[in-house]
Amino acid sequence: MTAGRDPLARLRDAAARRAADGLHRTLRPRPDGLTDLASNDYLGLAGDPRLAAGAIAAARAWGTGSTGSRLVTGTTELHAELDRRLAAFTGSAAGLVFSSGFLANLGVITALAGPGTLVLSDQVNHASIVDACRLSRSRVVIVPHRDTATVERALAEREEDNALVVTDAVFSVDGDLAPLSALHAAVRAHGALLVIDEAHALGVVGDGGRGAAHAAGLAGEPDVILTLTLSKSLGSQGGAVLGAPEVIETLIDTGRSFIFDTGLNPPAAGAALAALDVLESDPGLPTRARGRARLIANLTAGSGLETADPAAAVVPVFLGEPHTALRAAEICAEHGLRVGCFRPPSVPKGRACLRLTARATLEERDLTRLRAALAEVGCSTGRSLPHNIGENR
Repeated sequence: MTAGRDPLARLRDAAARRAADGLHRTLRPRPDGLTDLASNDYLGLAGDPRLAAGAIAAARAWGTGSTGSRLVTGTTELHAELDRRLAAFTGSAAGLVFSSGFLANLGVITALAGPGTLVLSDQVNHASIVDACRLSRSRVVIVPHRDTATVERALAEREEDNALVVTDAVFSVDGDLAPLSALHAAVRAHGALLVIDEAHALGVVGDGGRGAAHAAGLAGEPDVILTLTLSKSLGSQGGAVLGAPEVIETLIDTGRSFIFDTGLNPPAAGAALAALDVLESDPGLPTRARGRARLIANLTAGSGLETADPAAAVVPVFLGEPHTALRAAEICAEHGLRVGCFRPPSVPKGRACLRLTARATLEERDLTRLRAALAEVGCSTGRSLPHNIGENR
């Protein structure tokens, strides 16, 4: 290093450039008095007293920490029960709980890939999938969004013996659904495996919220592997991989993000189990969440703003540039609404957006506020469309 040179200067310079481009991020404590249209609490269970009771009971029985990796001291009876319950709920043969959904994706992709394996990943997959692909030591092909023809061709022409196709079930920003049936047909025809991240689908999509793979008739198929998070619809924390027993055994033996990570804390496991109880006792919750999402999309379109038909609970409001999206988020806050504001690198350049998330417990007064906020966004940002695309919904 050059003597006397300030090693932090480049970080300050980069931060200044990000701020000028509208890409500076700020941590905002919760609660902030705003109606939540930003979180992933799609069923409104994160504050449910039944989940709190489950977490408290688990803490009293097992303590607040898991004390070690799941292979050493970090597996309790709650973890084993949660492994089984998640598998049964989604129609999978077996399950394995991780301490986060991010680590579940890292674990399964790196354990099943490697030299001699081709990995095909949708271009808008979640960052956890992107990072797992980078760490996989495989040849990775980024596939155009929802392009099954390219997947089919790449599988047919590959030189590798093995292949993984990896996709989000519901994509986290645009909120659209992956073509799971077509992707499964491609992997079945070419002896590959299909890995589906159900993070934004579990609890919202399909009969009783059992997920997109279940809705597509793929539950329990031996060449289908599911990953998921417990931190969205289930209102807790953690993640899981679900699939054939051979997959779970491989992860226990070789999955680095499982072997070398401290296990999920018992209160989170207890809360997730309570959430499954709630979901099974009230299977209409997913329908209510999807219904609220459709109402939000119609309000957005009715304000002349660009959006998309929601497959689950995520509704985007496309605004173009970061500063435009930041101003739109400020307008929503002025109306008492907290919304997601997604800018590069979370979305492609030119596709900055608000990300509105529906919740099964949203009330009419929340939607009334949103209608007024979106109308002001449409007028003030100049992003209103010349026609109401909601008329064709």
